[in-house]
Amino acid sequence: MSKRMRKFLGYYKPYKKIFFTDMACALIASVVTLMFPLLTRYIANDVLTADSVAFDIILQVGAVMIALVIVEYLCNYYIAYKGHVMGAYMEADMRDELFQHYQKLSFNFYDDQKVGQLMTRLTNDLFSLTELYHHGPEDIVISFIKIIGAFVILMTIHVPLTLIVFGMIPFMIVFSVYYNKQMKKAFKANRKKIGDINARIEDSLSGIRVVKSFANEEQEMNRFQHENRLWIDTKRNSYHKMGRFHSGIGAFISMLSVVIILGAAYFISDNQMNAGDLIAYLLYISNLTDPIKRLINFTETFQDGISGFERFMELLEINPDIEDKHDAIELGNVEGNVRFEDVSFRYNEKSDYVLRHVDLDVRAGEYIALVGQSGAGKTTLCSLIPRFYEINEGDIKIDGISIKDIKQKSLRDHIGVVQQDVYLFAGTIMDNIAYGNLSASEEDIIRAAKQANAHDFIMGLEDGYYTDIGSRGVKLSGGQKQRLSIARVFLKNPAILIFDEATSALDNESEQVVQESLEILAKNRTTFVIAHRLSTIKNAERIVVLGEHGIEETGNHESLLKKDGEYAKLYNMQFR
Repeated sequence: MSKRMRKFLGYYKPYKKIFFTDMACALIASVVTLMFPLLTRYIANDVLTADSVAFDIILQVGAVMIALVIVEYLCNYYIAYKGHVMGAYMEADMRDELFQHYQKLSFNFYDDQKVGQLMTRLTNDLFSLTELYHHGPEDIVISFIKIIGAFVILMTIHVPLTLIVFGMIPFMIVFSVYYNKQMKKAFKANRKKIGDINARIEDSLSGIRVVKSFANEEQEMNRFQHENRLWIDTKRNSYHKMGRFHSGIGAFISMLSVVIILGAAYFISDNQMNAGDLIAYLLYISNLTDPIKRLINFTETFQDGISGFERFMELLEINPDIEDKHDAIELGNVEGNVRFEDVSFRYNEKSDYVLRHVDLDVRAGEYIALVGQSGAGKTTLCSLIPRFYEINEGDIKIDGISIKDIKQKSLRDHIGVVQQDVYLFAGTIMDNIAYGNLSASEEDIIRAAKQANAHDFIMGLEDGYYTDIGSRGVKLSGGQKQRLSIARVFLKNPAILIFDEATSALDNESEQVVQESLEILAKNRTTFVIAHRLSTIKNAERIVVLGEHGIEETGNHESLLKKDGEYAKLYNMQFR
């Protein structure tokens, strides 16, 4: 058994009781349906052909039939209710597992992914698996019981006609297998196109303000329609395969009826069959075509579900490139000493090195500013400290401990990041500040907001801390959003801070307020500041200038201006 198949079957394990009960109900329901033609044949051949019709026997057989109907109803109810619930539970388990896996993957993975595609694999791809997990085993059990049962019973009625009828079934199987392979390819293509459409929708709606500001609604509509037409093409292809498949199977089933009618007419005329046998035969052929249709539907469900499972596994089999060592430790009391030792980094094997042989020793509580041309690696260097990316060469140590020896959660618990592009979640202001420390009290949250100079503007809102800020904080200004992100870090209370161009997108007034908040936050903490506006880092204890070859200059503002090097060049360009 392949690894993927073991994985596929493993999701049944927590629900074995429901599964086996479901299979038992499917088995009982199948046997019940096989009983009705036998009882009908008994009435037609034995009861109605007797010298005197025994109404008491008919009533007894009728009572048995009613009892069988009740049993069938109860079994089918359990299958339809509990079986579907089991499938939903399994779908939820898989969605939990995949979402948890998403959380483990590093920035490197997300740099190359479209959010819409990832969403599709969490939703659409897994939905069809519910049907497969529930109906798959059940359809197989019901179909085989009915087919084998019908074959055995029909053989007792008339051997030659039964062999003729069942001789057609292998041709149906060959036909089904061929078109199943075609349908599998088509369904997989459909799923990819749905992912592309979701990615286009997510991209366009997330950037709706940019779209409208450039009046490019028509362009977005054209791009969406292009993806939609490609989806139609793949759908058309899959429906073409499905159409040939279903119409072919329908023709086979109709041909079975033709063969039975012609064959039975001949055998009755030759006195080898009687009317009761013909009635039973027709009823059993109806029983035979039902499981065949079930198997046909199963093959469709299987191809649809298994293509979703394969896409699910494609992501699940991507190993996180950053993982904790088995003996990784928790950080205790962090002073905040950070040391880069001959660090080199590139995003992948095909790209050039962004950082080369970086050596940097930052003392606890020191305020370090990182400057340089765009693309020099300032943000990258800071992203290496919390292990958002894994360094290729060298080492980074915090208080003398390699970050590779520290559990990622523990490491990141002691590092606060304030970014230029603030991300706020849909919800209230209280919820968003509390994200910095989920166990914080309301008093702690308000204190953090005051430290971030955010309390006054929050209280000016209609619902104060319980104001709903909309998706990504759309109802707030840039300065307000930035102060909420700072409050979030105040609440976290980390020993090491990273300010990634935190004020570069703000107006002068907002920048001044936010800068005050940042300076309060940075007090007595090891702080890395990435800044394009050099006016904001004049008072930094040390300025590190990054260039193509790594660290090119270090010093304070005055000493670097006297050197008349790269920093002086950047400074003069801004203030000329």
